[in-house]
Amino acid sequence: MNFSFSIPTRVEFGSGICSRIGEILKPYVKQKVLVVSDYGVKQAGILKKVEDSLQHYKISYEIFDKVEANPSTQILALGIEFLEMHQCDSVLGVGGGSSIDTAKGIAAMATNPGNILDYEGINKIKNQPLPILAIPTTSGTGAEVTASTVFTNKDTLFKTVIMSKYLFPKVAILDPLLTMTLPSSITAATGMDALTHAIESYTSKNSNFVSKSLAIEAIKLIGESLLNTFYVGTDVTSRGKMLVASMMAGMAFSQARLGNVHAISHTFGGIFNIPHGIANATLLPYVMEFNLLACPNEMKDIAIALGADTSELTLEKAAEQAITEVIKINKAIGIPNTIKELGVDLELLQRMVDDSMRSPNTISNPRITTANDIKQIIESAYHGCFQKINFIEKGREYDVSRNENVHN
Repeated sequence: MNFSFSIPTRVEFGSGICSRIGEILKPYVKQKVLVVSDYGVKQAGILKKVEDSLQHYKISYEIFDKVEANPSTQILALGIEFLEMHQCDSVLGVGGGSSIDTAKGIAAMATNPGNILDYEGINKIKNQPLPILAIPTTSGTGAEVTASTVFTNKDTLFKTVIMSKYLFPKVAILDPLLTMTLPSSITAATGMDALTHAIESYTSKNSNFVSKSLAIEAIKLIGESLLNTFYVGTDVTSRGKMLVASMMAGMAFSQARLGNVHAISHTFGGIFNIPHGIANATLLPYVMEFNLLACPNEMKDIAIALGADTSELTLEKAAEQAITEVIKINKAIGIPNTIKELGVDLELLQRMVDDSMRSPNTISNPRITTANDIKQIIESAYHGCFQKINFIEKGREYDVSRNENVHN
């Protein structure tokens, strides 16, 4: 097997390391850094910790805190204007994926012409952006170590994915203490986002030995820690494990890419403004079932990593156990059973199918995917029932009927 692997981001991890933010970032800031964040992060007091450290190390900064969920090109335009007005020469994203994605977009468009939508796809950014710096405050997106950013075009309601080696942050600072104030609902959504990244990168057609190692360890860490962070919240060790798992999953999918969950969930974010992590979590079991025939051994690995005992099971049953484990986690943390509960409207089914098939994630999905496949996945996830599949194992055919509600 031939592959290349590159993670140019410097990662600093530690409980309480936020006090050293200014020291760590100083080499990347010549005159002034633009801090990109959102109102929630500011209200939680996290920005104050960042400011204190920047001030202590005498780093000049300006704050742009207008980031929204599923960031739009309009918000990006405001951020670019703000950066130019204040003559900042580096960009620091503080928050979840939306803040870090917006920071990436601002940094890229500060040195490249046109509109961010002109760069949809892979490696179309020509000029090196301003230095991108990242401090995640959720354990979900892994954006601090990825080469991608996503923006919603509000005119078309399409979430545009831009991927470029230039979008890797120069440095990422991970402090579990900055995630301690997360509400349980955000802990659930971001934790399942990280699990989806890990599972989709592990089963991706583009995966390799290194990306698989990162992904399976991330799955294991999430299986050990997500419920504790959801129900207890104040356990620093579990928070730290989730933060590391999110980063590892981000590293994995930055190399291997993702699959049909993300192809479809991005359309939900664009059309219905559904939070990305919740959309991923709800779709995940249905897409995993669709992919069973293509990667049963990987599904068995996932089941084991999530704590299932598969020693007495056939490959077929062990692979199915991965879906069962994900359903159990979803149920435990209050993830909806169906996308109907998220506000998805099947009146726009064809629009969702068309937008999903536009995503490069369908290409890296482990099972060949057609528009009709996407349609069936969406319909199954809407009605809350699995399809009937035929599972082939060592020349024997198993008729696996799963026409029941996912939580029955």
